[in-house]
Amino acid sequence: MDGHFIWLNEPEVHRGDAADLHVTTGAKTDFWQETFYGFARDNGHAYLTLVEGDFTAHVRFKGDYRELYDQAGLMLRIDARAWIKTGIEYTDGLMHFSVVVTNGSSDWSVIPLPDADRDDEVAVRLTRHASAVRVQFSVNDAPWQLARLAPFPGTDASVGMMACSPERAGFSANFRGFSLGPAIDRKLHD
Repeated sequence: MDGHFIWLNEPEVHRGDAADLHVTTGAKTDFWQETFYGFARDNGHAYLTLVEGDFTAHVRFKGDYRELYDQAGLMLRIDARAWIKTGIEYTDGLMHFSVVVTNGSSDWSVIPLPDADRDDEVAVRLTRHASAVRVQFSVNDAPWQLARLAPFPGTDASVGMMACSPERAGFSANFRGFSLGPAIDRKLHD
C-alpha cells in the first residue's frame, strides 16, 4: 500500500486528489468484458493505488446520475480481465447499488435503491481477506449492508475510485475521504 495514485484512462476534466476528487467522464466510458452484451470495454476512468494482501478501502461519493448506466464507486483491479467495480449505477430510472466481478468475463448484480436520489451520499467499503472480497454499502450513514461476497485472486492489485458513463459524456461524480488500511474483522454477522 504505497498511497501513490495513478490514472487509468485519465479523464479530460478532473480535479483534486484521493481525499477530495471531482471527475467528469468522457464519452461512452465503461469497464465490461463480453457477458450478455458481447463487447469488451476497458476505457472507464479509475484513480488507483497499489495494494497487496488483505485490506479495507472506503470512500464516500455523490453523482449526477441522469442517463442509463451512469456509475461511480470503487474499483479493485489486477488487469483488464480481472477486476471488481462497485458503487451506484443508474438503470431503469433508479439508482442501484451495483457490483460487477470480472474474471475473464463480467457478471453484474444490482440492489435497487428506490428511496435514494442524486443528493444522497453513498459510502462503499471493499475488504479483501485472502482470496475473498466483501462489498458493503451505506446510504446517508445508514448501517453497512452486505452487497456481495465474491472470490478474487489474493495477488497484488490496485484499488481506488472509478466513474463511467457508457451512454454519454459529462457524468460528474464527487468522491471524498478515500481511506485504505488493514482489513476489518472477518465477522460477517453481529
